[in-house]
Amino acid sequence: MAGRAGEAAFRAKQIYSWIYQQFVDNFAAMSNLPLKLRQRLEEEACIGPLVVRSEMSSKDDRTRKILLELADGKLIESVLMLYPPLGESSARATVCVSSQAGCAFGCTFCATGQMGFDRHLQSGEIIAQVLHFARELRATPWSAAGLPGSTPIDHITNIVLMGMGEPLHNYDNVLQALRILNSAAGFNLGARHMTVSTVGLVPAIRKLSQEQLQVNLAISLHAPTNEARSQTMPVNRKYPLEELLAACQDYITATRRQVTFEYVLLAGVNDTPERAQQLAELLAPLKQFAHVNCIPVNATSAGYRPPGPDAIRAFRNILFERGISNSVRAERGDDIAAACGQLRTRFENRHKAIPVV
Repeated sequence: MAGRAGEAAFRAKQIYSWIYQQFVDNFAAMSNLPLKLRQRLEEEACIGPLVVRSEMSSKDDRTRKILLELADGKLIESVLMLYPPLGESSARATVCVSSQAGCAFGCTFCATGQMGFDRHLQSGEIIAQVLHFARELRATPWSAAGLPGSTPIDHITNIVLMGMGEPLHNYDNVLQALRILNSAAGFNLGARHMTVSTVGLVPAIRKLSQEQLQVNLAISLHAPTNEARSQTMPVNRKYPLEELLAACQDYITATRRQVTFEYVLLAGVNDTPERAQQLAELLAPLKQFAHVNCIPVNATSAGYRPPGPDAIRAFRNILFERGISNSVRAERGDDIAAACGQLRTRFENRHKAIPVV
């Protein structure tokens, strides 16, 4: 940009540093730029044109959710999840990022999937969500309540693209955002601290396996048979499990990285011992490269219920017995509708236009 604008190339590096390392949100603050250049930038460009329309924090202050309005009025959600230090593990600050306004894939248990697709987000709109929380933490580092003496966390440690939208449907913008966030001259977050989640877009999974970017891959699986998966995830009709698992095997062969399989537990639907056995059989060929993340469903308008602790424990034990590593995601932010799409749905329902008589 600087060269095309008639400026020295190092000016671009200065601007890059101000935005991605200093987190400034206005050009006037870029004190080492000439005044005329700052004025020109103010007239011709903008940084993160996002407006916070709603903001909520969980009672324990470990989950913060914002509803952002984009320049064209579209609404997206982003979530900051804070984890206190555990054992030898350091505290973590994870941002759950949206990659689209709405979603085209219509998963029945997902609030975003029920609202339809508006548009892809640009790379800058994806990055702006991360920078919003990075500024917040730098200004006010978070300390874990009940853990006196623990070091406050003042920076983002992880990014997951598990917010609104299907990241691999917006492939180019998502990859550009991840490269900027990974750049040593930019946000400088390690690729292994970034996770891309997908409903299972087979061609894009294979394309991702060839990228020189060691991000983590998560597959939204949620059912172990084609019949069951197609009932809740329409994408399975285009890319059935046989094709999806073959793509995952190719990804593992190319990267030697473990794949996480997200499995939203729906009480009475996919949480039975039979389903656990089928899931173990499905993933067995991937051996140690498959990990299942069990996720009790958040309540949505679709009416699904999360299973009780005994059912979750029984499901996980069957996987363990068959050699499938697994974990259960702690429920976060239920009191603030932290699952993607829920805050936007509530906001829009409260702000529906009143007809003029």
